Amino acid sequence: MKRGTAIFCSLILAILSVVVFVFVLPTGGPALPGTSILEERPKTDPQQERDAPQMPAVEEEELGSHPMDKIIETMTLEEQVAQMFWVRCPQQGTLEFIEKYAPAGFVLFGQDFENKSREEIAQTIYAYQETSDIPLLIGTDEEGGTVVRASAQRQLRRWPFESPQEVYAQDGLAMVEQDTAEKDQFLRKLGINVNLAPVADVSTDRKDFIYPRTLGKGAAETADYVSIVVRTMKRDGMGSVLKHFPGYGPNGDTHTGSVTDTRPAEAFHGSDFLPFRAGIEQGADAILVSHNIIQVFDAAQPASLSPNVHQILREELGFQGVIVTDDLAMGAITVPEKEAAVLAVQAGNDLLISSNFETQYRAVLEAAQAGTITKSTIYRAVRHVLQWKANLGLLQNT
Repeated sequence: MKRGTAIFCSLILAILSVVVFVFVLPTGGPALPGTSILEERPKTDPQQERDAPQMPAVEEEELGSHPMDKIIETMTLEEQVAQMFWVRCPQQGTLEFIEKYAPAGFVLFGQDFENKSREEIAQTIYAYQETSDIPLLIGTDEEGGTVVRASAQRQLRRWPFESPQEVYAQDGLAMVEQDTAEKDQFLRKLGINVNLAPVADVSTDRKDFIYPRTLGKGAAETADYVSIVVRTMKRDGMGSVLKHFPGYGPNGDTHTGSVTDTRPAEAFHGSDFLPFRAGIEQGADAILVSHNIIQVFDAAQPASLSPNVHQILREELGFQGVIVTDDLAMGAITVPEKEAAVLAVQAGNDLLISSNFETQYRAVLEAAQAGTITKSTIYRAVRHVLQWKANLGLLQNT
């Protein structure tokens, strides 16, 4: 009996083995000889897998999904990358520079206004615009007080524009609105379409580096100030740039060296962000990001090079306009200029203020060609820049 049972069990096991071999293994086990689709994947060394070239990420956006894409479709990659640079104006050969590179525009400094009449400046800027196929953003820093690029020139204005604190002390927000309108008119007559203002930093301590450039009041009053300035600039057709996100605070000068802000997150959420939110609500065109290292958000990179900080600006504050770096030539940027430009684009900046355009432009272009910077990143940035130009009335028939 036992022997018969053993034979019966062996027979059952043999039948099951045949069934598994014929019906299961072709679909779930090692491939049968000659079946190339199911060839067994050769084993590889884990280190070799890590070192192997990776397939580029699938682009999440394609041309055709944004109103500015009709223009972008006509542009080469070189032209697209150039639209991400806001350049210090060359002192010679400017028209040839425009023809060769076609940057997004120029940022004008004091030397660009020295010993020139209003008519000369206006005619020069008109020539720039006539030379460029895509109209240029022509910007300058005319904050009032210690930063007055154009009105500091006596041949252009009898006296420089006063600081926000001096203006506010005269008649509060009513005088701020009047002062802003005067600036807008003054700059527009020169051919300037963007004022890199207002300063949205909160500072009440005279010892702070940024204090003289601010309203010198708390967050709520600064928010009201920013609101009226942005609203007036928008009414006058003057481009606005809020600065210096995420808030300069009680820190040193990033023009000369690295600065680390050690304040807690609550200081930003409860105070520094408020004027920026106010400006965004009024339709601010652009926001300039500082080179301060904000330890609580990113202890490794300056804010201008930090994806974390840009994510806060886009997602938490809901800003949909143009994000601009502070000048990448400033002392707080300690990495090489080429690397800084690439990191700035990867972080989420749309416009790079550059005093060394050719070096940084070439670095970003090569990164885009190599896939280190994706096409969708370039598309988004150029869309924002061109949309700003359209909003300012620079681009027609869009």
